[in-house]
Amino acid sequence: MWGMYQLPMKQLKGVLFSRLILWAFLPLMLAGCRQEAPGTRAENTLDYATGFTIAKHSETFTEVIVHTPWPEASTLLKYAFIDRTATIPDSLNTDTYKAVIRTPVRSLIATSTTHIPALEALGVLDRLKGFPDTRYISSAKARSRIDNHAIKDIGQNETMNTEMVLEMHPELILGFSINEENRSYAVLERSGIPVLYNGDWVEQHPLGKAEWVKLYGVMFGKEAVADSIFNAIATQYENTRALAQKAKRTPTVYSGAMFRDIWYLPAGESWAAQFLKDANSDYLWKDTSGTGSLSLSFESVLEKAGEADVWLGAAQFTSYPQLIKANEHYARFKAFKDRRVYTYSKTTGDAGGVLFYELAPQRPDLVLKDMIHILHPELLPDYEPVFYKPLDTLED
Repeated sequence: MWGMYQLPMKQLKGVLFSRLILWAFLPLMLAGCRQEAPGTRAENTLDYATGFTIAKHSETFTEVIVHTPWPEASTLLKYAFIDRTATIPDSLNTDTYKAVIRTPVRSLIATSTTHIPALEALGVLDRLKGFPDTRYISSAKARSRIDNHAIKDIGQNETMNTEMVLEMHPELILGFSINEENRSYAVLERSGIPVLYNGDWVEQHPLGKAEWVKLYGVMFGKEAVADSIFNAIATQYENTRALAQKAKRTPTVYSGAMFRDIWYLPAGESWAAQFLKDANSDYLWKDTSGTGSLSLSFESVLEKAGEADVWLGAAQFTSYPQLIKANEHYARFKAFKDRRVYTYSKTTGDAGGVLFYELAPQRPDLVLKDMIHILHPELLPDYEPVFYKPLDTLED
């Protein structure tokens, strides 16, 4: 999530976990008929995602390997997805898999708001039974289920209510972690509860993040539907990217804001920088290396971006008075003076969760359209932005 590029990894754990939290799931019932032994692998081609692979061994057995569940992961996590009507063949060495998961999954706990849009798009939101700190969920459909107690709040951060999780008996926990040291998961796994790690947030291409919907397709036996969803998003994204190339000028852009004494903004090889490139903008730090964030002084950002055309992504700020209150020197930027500062923090759910954190990874096509509407308004004059809105001129 782009907002997280404005914080270093040390702060990332606290901030990201307030939206994307951890959980686990209960043993699976193994029942049913025969299944063919693993045979020829049919790879499901992934066009953009690099963090996982899918191999279909038979009609009832699919293997998923998660390569990057978190940054710099050194271990591959292998999962066997087996139709619940099939038996596990004797030839399948289950010890080589982190988990054997029966499909279609009938109940689960998700741990990141980024998991919600895929569940909703596939029509399986009713399978979601629990979520940590539900106030951060923005989806209207999910919020309705929270209000009706169909989705239960299971705690906060790393202090989740494991007893409550055990009583819920979910078939699956869709996990998130910034490293392999997660005490909550370890406790649940020692109880025989496997964890499926979702590493969509590690992807560095916007469409790579969205392509993780194909993993959900395997989980719920909806591979064709998931492929169709992703293909529609990818087509919209690529068409919009092509449209941006028709612009007659390339505005200069910068991003981020100060956190304490450091200005954090996207590095040149990050997914945030890829968005700006595809939107046909001149991101002033596009030539820097790294896929995370840059840590800069206020003075260095002002020197380079003081005359830039657009400030796109002003962290948590939603108004110009907020910026001035935080640091009066923000007013020295041309984009501030010209009132060309935009934020994603104004678009929130009913409980205050920022929609960008939840939906943007699943819908990069909408993010790109937002950007082009701002940077090249003549190309999408009638478009109504979803995430990025101009800062308010008055304090709320």
